[in-house]
Amino acid sequence: MTTPNHQIRCYSAALKMLMRREHSKLELFNKLQLKGYDDEIIDSAITQLVEQNYQSDERFAEAFILMRFNQGKGPVRIASELKLRGISSFNLSDFDWFKSAKEIRKKKFGDIVSLDFKEQAKQKRFLQSRGFNLDQINQSF
Repeated sequence: MTTPNHQIRCYSAALKMLMRREHSKLELFNKLQLKGYDDEIIDSAITQLVEQNYQSDERFAEAFILMRFNQGKGPVRIASELKLRGISSFNLSDFDWFKSAKEIRKKKFGDIVSLDFKEQAKQKRFLQSRGFNLDQINQSF
């Protein structure tokens, strides 16, 4: 049963989520489904929020990329996480990923580059787990 009251509550719940932080459309949709709202009501609320510019996947992507970059995550991981959140179009070229990989490695393992194969392999696995690609990892040494 779809009533104006349900629509208002759904819209309100989504707006409260957006007041705390940016959300992608998919995140909002999933969270509102968990609250028990019908798909049709959710779609209507999200459409209204987009029209009012309260929700923007582009703005969400920019904020998300900056947050993850500041956490020391690499472009491979960030791209994967964005896709899981329903974002398919984004720009990662504004950041120097080579410099970031080097800084992350230095912060974790120090300035001295070890010649030990096992130690280098350990450091490379660490950077890979952070989401850097092989070129970025290899140039961090």
